[in-house]
Amino acid sequence: MSLILGLETSCDETSAAIIADGRTIFSNIISSQIDIHQKYGGVVPEIASRKHIETVIPVVDQALKTAGADIRDIAAIGVTYGPGLVGALLVGVSAAKALAFAADRKLVGVNHLEGHIFANFLAHRDLEPPFVALVVSGGHTSLVYQRDYNEFELLGQTRDDAAGEAFDKVARVMQLPYPGGPYIERLAAEGNPEAISFPRARTGENYEFSFSGLKSAVLNHLNSAKQKGETINGPDVAASFQKAVVDVLVAKTVKAALASAVDKIVLAGGVAANSFLRTELAASCNKAGLGLYYPPLELCTDNAAMIACRAYYKYQAGEWADLRLNAIPSLKLGEKKYFVEKK
Repeated sequence: MSLILGLETSCDETSAAIIADGRTIFSNIISSQIDIHQKYGGVVPEIASRKHIETVIPVVDQALKTAGADIRDIAAIGVTYGPGLVGALLVGVSAAKALAFAADRKLVGVNHLEGHIFANFLAHRDLEPPFVALVVSGGHTSLVYQRDYNEFELLGQTRDDAAGEAFDKVARVMQLPYPGGPYIERLAAEGNPEAISFPRARTGENYEFSFSGLKSAVLNHLNSAKQKGETINGPDVAASFQKAVVDVLVAKTVKAALASAVDKIVLAGGVAANSFLRTELAASCNKAGLGLYYPPLELCTDNAAMIACRAYYKYQAGEWADLRLNAIPSLKLGEKKYFVEKK
């Protein structure tokens, strides 16, 4: 049995996890900073970094204790090294390198986006590549063709705002709390998604996305109503906005899966927790004869279990980093920008 210790500090969650053989979670400890950043309406990078410094080692200790494991039982240590906030990433990378050096264990650098996809392997033991994955979160919206456990092709991504970022910005203008996505979803459940005809970005025949125009259309609608003294129906605005985002995500994802000749789609990332997106994508997959996989809510947001899962398959392939591993905030999916030690 191979135990992997995972570390995740790319944004505002400090997390450590122990998983066995790539599929079984022994522990997954998450220390969230939402309450800290809520007063600012978003994540403050400097504050996030300082909180990670305070929390990372206690979280690792708790993960080991919960799993009933010792650092000497660990085969490898996996850590997110990008993309993300550079200061936050550096905390996790530094901690992982120190632990790997002190315990003489293998070090594995993990791409955060790949980690989100691998959360599905923890939730679905029958899941195997190839498939098309939609990774949709506050910082990323990407379509990925995964051929094998260690082979990825980026099919398309957002040209501007990520879907989750658009949710948060619209929520802020509607004076909803941070993070805005869950509040938009709750408000939308009370509204009519056909009430307002918000635009869907047309980016041609490719698999790229754009949500800045939609965000602007919502802001213009709200400002126009205020100037005219009209009553704003918040639930209808939220529902119509949410449908405009989901319509594009679903259409492009199903199209990509059919063009890639795969029989399943994987949904990943924080916005994967959105029930309307799950329902609409499931209906389209059923119509197209495609299987759909998505993780439970606790594995949608940032967590170290998904990082440990990704690290396990890299560890098995001999893709190990040395102590020169560094944070790369703009790391792209599939890139291997670190020093690799071969078996």
